[in-house]
Amino acid sequence: MLVIGLALAALSGCGPAREGAPVQVGVATSTSPAASPSASPAATSRTRPAVPVRKKPARTRPAAGTVRGPADSLMRTGDAGVALSFDDGPDPVQTPRMLDLLRRHGVKATFCLVGRNAAAHPDLVRRIVAEGHTLCNHTWRHSLTLGKRKAAVIEADLRRTNDAIRAAAPGAQIRYVRAPGGNFTGAFVAAGARLGMKSIYWQVDPRDWEHPGGESGAAHRAKVVRSVKKHVHKGAIVLSHDYGQPETIAAYEQLLPWLKGRYRLVALP
Repeated sequence: MLVIGLALAALSGCGPAREGAPVQVGVATSTSPAASPSASPAATSRTRPAVPVRKKPARTRPAAGTVRGPADSLMRTGDAGVALSFDDGPDPVQTPRMLDLLRRHGVKATFCLVGRNAAAHPDLVRRIVAEGHTLCNHTWRHSLTLGKRKAAVIEADLRRTNDAIRAAAPGAQIRYVRAPGGNFTGAFVAAGARLGMKSIYWQVDPRDWEHPGGESGAAHRAKVVRSVKKHVHKGAIVLSHDYGQPETIAAYEQLLPWLKGRYRLVALP
């Protein structure tokens, strides 16, 4: 049973991370000519304090047409606006690239921050806030099983993450929380609510965190673009990742003009 359990655990995650270990950022090395000049091979491959890298778990997807996610988490913006959300950062290389891109297009988004990454890169937390984006708590170390812990443990983790974010940006509003891997439980949602946060799931997941063996950067980028275009609709919350995903930024260089021409893009209020 232990062997089976370990095999299943290897399939889980919200971005490619192994729980409790430092990560090699740049697991998906960009081949895009649009990559920032600062994102050199050395910069994208060095070990940094980071989210624990693991593959995503197999999720139970809410039925088509539903407006509530697991444990009654939110899946929609509540109006016709489409909300882009970016998880697992801040990443010292990729988050600035994403912020630059959003600023060029005049788009606000929602950033779901991992606490220990926020503590490691407070300057990026401040920039996210200063540029008018919405903050979301994504737990301290991206534990995929946090929702199964005791209520006091969950709340302490979320509070620690909020404290790290506010240490970087005093007085910052943190209205939302997202469970790693979308692994919401009633206890997780309740803990977030006690801290004044709404739990957010998503309706569009282009699986930008997933890199099948042999997939080129161009193929991965095309997959992300194709998936978002196919599934986005008015009121949708879109899940993507800025942490360690250079091809996601490249994909949004194509997607943002397309999305802006069809939808009103909003940060969650």
